[in-house]
Amino acid sequence: MKKRVLASILAGVLTVGVLTGCGSKTEEAADTTATEETTEDAAEDTAADAEETDAAATETKGTITVAASATPHAEILAAAKPILAEQGWDLEVTEFDDYVLPNEVVESGEMDANYFQHVPYLDSFNEEKGTHLVEVGKIHYEPFGIYPGTKASLDEIADGDTIAVPNDTTNEARALLLLQDNGIITLKDGAGLTATVNDIAENPHNVKIEELAAESVARVADEVAYVVLNGNYALQAGFSVSKDSLAYEKSDSEAAKTYVNVVVVKEGNEDNEGVKALVDVLKSDEIKNFINEKYDGAVIPFEE
Repeated sequence: MKKRVLASILAGVLTVGVLTGCGSKTEEAADTTATEETTEDAAEDTAADAEETDAAATETKGTITVAASATPHAEILAAAKPILAEQGWDLEVTEFDDYVLPNEVVESGEMDANYFQHVPYLDSFNEEKGTHLVEVGKIHYEPFGIYPGTKASLDEIADGDTIAVPNDTTNEARALLLLQDNGIITLKDGAGLTATVNDIAENPHNVKIEELAAESVARVADEVAYVVLNGNYALQAGFSVSKDSLAYEKSDSEAAKTYVNVVVVKEGNEDNEGVKALVDVLKSDEIKNFINEKYDGAVIPFEE
């Protein structure tokens, strides 16, 4: 009897021991799992905090407002927007289809900068309007071209044909110089970058020069023999300088160098941090590559 009781006691002890051992392993596993989950949660919280810190850092720099022509200027600015966003700047672009309002909104302080014009036009605008606008970055130039209207070749020019050109001071001169370079007219000596129709000295084909607002020239292509277009309006009209123009300014020409397109601000705002960041991005290799790949020679990055 005593032996049976002793055996029962020993069996009970062993059972308790086994159960106690199992309980310890389970608790250890649970503790390990809890520790891993806590570590993972901490890592996720750290990553989230880092993202919030980065987001907070990029939100502090502000907004850059720019007035631009639709093509190619606004397109180039669109390519610059994500690069600027990485630096903490929000780029807001407003498109204009004329050459007056983009300068007026910068002069008034409504917008930080504009990107649509070359220096001769800027100088002429300041002189005529009494504005105080200055160039802060040379970005690209657009070869000026003669494009077909009702005539498909310059060899087809006939007596009395009409040629449409921009009517603003510097762009009209540029158009007339290109017509002269291609033997259609001859200008008076010294006419240069201020030439107008009044400076035509010889007109062997008796062509009529139709002066229109720059944005309207391409619209009359089916009504005149030829149109002479700024690069951006040629692009908007679906023309390619290299494929469609009958003649255009060469990259090494004085005109191409003179008419480089620039970023402009009101005098006194040259050190605007947002505009300086914008100019740096527009001069970057990323944007130069974008321009070369997209425009196939119709727009060319300016090299200092």
